[in-house]
Amino acid sequence: MLAHMKRSTNMQKTLQKALIASKGSFSENEITHIDCLSGGSFCNTWRLHLNDGSKLFAKSTTDESFPILDFEAKGLAALKQFADNNLLAIPEPLALVKSKGTAVMLMPWVNLGRGNQKALGEGLAMLHTLSTHKNPNSFGWEGDGYIGAGNQPGGWEDKWGKCFVNLRLLPQLRTARKWGLQVSEFEGLMSVITSYLDLHKPSPSLVHGDLWSGNCGIQPDGRGVLIDPATWWADREVDIAMTVLFGGFSNDFYTGYENIWPLEKSSEKRVDIYNLYHLLNHANIFGGSYKEQCLSKLKSLEVLLGE
Repeated sequence: MLAHMKRSTNMQKTLQKALIASKGSFSENEITHIDCLSGGSFCNTWRLHLNDGSKLFAKSTTDESFPILDFEAKGLAALKQFADNNLLAIPEPLALVKSKGTAVMLMPWVNLGRGNQKALGEGLAMLHTLSTHKNPNSFGWEGDGYIGAGNQPGGWEDKWGKCFVNLRLLPQLRTARKWGLQVSEFEGLMSVITSYLDLHKPSPSLVHGDLWSGNCGIQPDGRGVLIDPATWWADREVDIAMTVLFGGFSNDFYTGYENIWPLEKSSEKRVDIYNLYHLLNHANIFGGSYKEQCLSKLKSLEVLLGE
């Protein structure tokens, strides 16, 4: 009990330093108390209660994992540039600091809940649309990043198929060697996927990159919210594909998206290709049944694409 109280007190001091470092309207406030919301595989989350009655959100991890928080902060800032604030709320990091072996990202408190997802779908479609109009004419990201606790290599490619295979699938396949996947068995499939996606010829859009139901929600005012991105410039369909992988998205979401920027009829044929990236990442992080799902998906794609 005493050890827990000491850890809580130390964390409150660390969070107070982050608050001061924010240099914004909250920087002169004091934290009255904190609540630990959850503990993940590489970070903890906190609710901060301030002396003026307001609340903030914080994420903490070890200083070795500071780059993960830094990548998330940059992703949120990039997404916010292209978000229609009438439809989509994206929290902007207030501070990102290191203190005595701990890294902290401080953010506004967001009342994240459930509700009609139409605005979430419309907001995502608008984000994709607006970013496509100002894209860098290449696919990828300026530096190495993360997908959850997994690595997401940076770099740029002019062709979409080459980008998705070289920067997303192949790195995950090579990591999967540790649990027995034989990369050489699927070299032919990777070549076929590269050519298949190159023929698709999408324009680069800024995507969330890790869009499962736990990384989004609905505010009380009806606007959608996006959090915890793994942002990069990609085919917009990768975001929609992932919403199908784990579920949790309503017909209202898809109707809202289609109202703004309808998907091509052929998009359904690419869902399994795009979700292979996430299945491999989950298998490499968590193992278990994800390994069997990956092998099954690789085999089914060989049949689908005639490899």
